[in-house]
Amino acid sequence: MEQKKREMLEQKARRIRYLTVDCIGELGIGHVGGCLSVADVLAVLYFDVMNINPKKPKEEGRDRFVMSKGHAGPALYSALAEKGFFPIEMLATLNRPNTNLPSHCDMLRTPGIDMTTGSLGQGFSCAVGISKAIQICGGNEYVYTMIGDGECQEGQIWEAAMAAAHYKLDHFIAFLDFNNAQIDGTVDQIMSLGDVAAKFSSFGFHTQTVDGHDVAEIHTAISKAKQNEGSPSMIVLKTVKGKGADFAERAGVANHNMPVTPEQRKEALAALENGEVN
Repeated sequence: MEQKKREMLEQKARRIRYLTVDCIGELGIGHVGGCLSVADVLAVLYFDVMNINPKKPKEEGRDRFVMSKGHAGPALYSALAEKGFFPIEMLATLNRPNTNLPSHCDMLRTPGIDMTTGSLGQGFSCAVGISKAIQICGGNEYVYTMIGDGECQEGQIWEAAMAAAHYKLDHFIAFLDFNNAQIDGTVDQIMSLGDVAAKFSSFGFHTQTVDGHDVAEIHTAISKAKQNEGSPSMIVLKTVKGKGADFAERAGVANHNMPVTPEQRKEALAALENGEVN
């Protein structure tokens, strides 16, 4: 990857983190950890890879993205706002009464949201269904989806994975945010996934594992996934929950859904704005 592009994508990832911390901090509580761990892949997708048009969010032939780990909705909202799907000022309404930015994504409320999500496992199934529909219609669009590691404890994930491989959905590219933390502890403590990359491979996926905070590695993995024919792809992202906000990283598993004080918000935003963190 060219250095100029890398720097641009890293800047966009910081900007997504900045906007996410800002809107959650405005509310005073939210899913900080799982939002911040996916900022880098959102930057790569929305600012380089995906075929999308903010002025025509429902345009035929566009690529789709489904945030199956629905509690990371605020990070997706931040990416969409930065891309121009709606005004950045709208982020301040996150999870407020009558908002168009509910805690979990709602395709009927928010421009740029391709599928309503929330119940873990269901977004992944819907993404498989969208990809199958595109295949039936002879389309060439890509469907991208993000799942969580704790989410992979849901049986529905594996039913959908089996279907994606059975139908040879090679325009289906999934990401697994493997930050090894969920609401009640680490994934290994709650229900270990073992070698999750090997499991997806055994289900018929073309599988890769990358540093989920390295935009160049993510970009290369997506390119390799697009070269794959005849099977869906899974890109396992090794990430840090709360990445980019010191108070969230230090909280560990407690950052799943946590209060954000005005002081924490101010310090994290200053560090992100000054480029002190990624």
